[in-house]
Amino acid sequence: MTVSLPWPWSAPRTTDGTGRTRSDDDATLRDGLPGAVARSLVRAGRRLATPSGLAGAAVEAAWVGTHLALYPFGALARGDRRGGHGYGVEHLPPVQRGLLISDVEAAGTPILLVHGMVDNRSIFTLLSRGLRRRGFGCVLSINYSPLTTDVRTAAARLAEQVEELVAETGYERIHVVGHSLGGLIARYYVTRLGGDARVHTLVTLGTPHGGTCDAYVLPLRLGRQLRPDSALMRELEEPAPGCMTRFVAYWSDIDPLVVPQEHGRITHPDLIAHNIPLQGVGHMSLPINGSVVHGISTTLAHLAQDGSTRTAGVTQLETGRRSPSHRR
Repeated sequence: MTVSLPWPWSAPRTTDGTGRTRSDDDATLRDGLPGAVARSLVRAGRRLATPSGLAGAAVEAAWVGTHLALYPFGALARGDRRGGHGYGVEHLPPVQRGLLISDVEAAGTPILLVHGMVDNRSIFTLLSRGLRRRGFGCVLSINYSPLTTDVRTAAARLAEQVEELVAETGYERIHVVGHSLGGLIARYYVTRLGGDARVHTLVTLGTPHGGTCDAYVLPLRLGRQLRPDSALMRELEEPAPGCMTRFVAYWSDIDPLVVPQEHGRITHPDLIAHNIPLQGVGHMSLPINGSVVHGISTTLAHLAQDGSTRTAGVTQLETGRRSPSHRR
């Protein structure tokens, strides 16, 4: 079955949630990368010193401690795979029951969670639980090697895993949520390996879409790929005409791993992207942030605040777009 959910945003194709467009943030071109980085660090420091920044730092510290305790379980677990609700709905909470009855396809569309660098599926412990509570019956998380040193290779492996998931579930298109490096791997798969035929919506959390200057201190191949001026970043900027995947990019104004922080946005003219800025949210806290969890749920099921479905969850793709069977 081909699944396409309503998209609540319209032109321009790329926004950042603050009214700025791609040309507005090209101070890097005017003043050079070092100047842009310096300004970014100063702004981040000022934001961190605010009440919301300090509160975010406290949440980040608490969650990092919890995540470290959960990390071994995420590494050992075979997977986070729960699909289907059986034939009864009486045991389900009202929100979950409402989504399943109103839109069984939206409720069943697989959601694949892809973690970041040197991490595992345990980072999604609360997010996966939150998605299920909101009615999604097929939430899966995968592990890839913490020794991954190449985004392209990881993206090719992701393509294989998506094909396996499609064959297993019968859904021709799925949703993907990627945290940090996981979002970049998923973007490469979607835009460079024809993955838009399989991915309806890609949500990224704290992903360095424009590269990060932190990567200059990583003496690894992966570090070189994550630099703002790398060949990989230039490849991601190449045209991607007709890309069917819709993108949502959450980025934080105090993220210490995406520098400049604005590089967490998607600013590609061919991509249908909605960039959502967050204030005072740490890098590791993005997958547990309440507004992020609710925002992802709303995006994938178009839920109202009370949990009811505002409109039918399945619509046809825009005419003239490529069919899901297309491969570049």
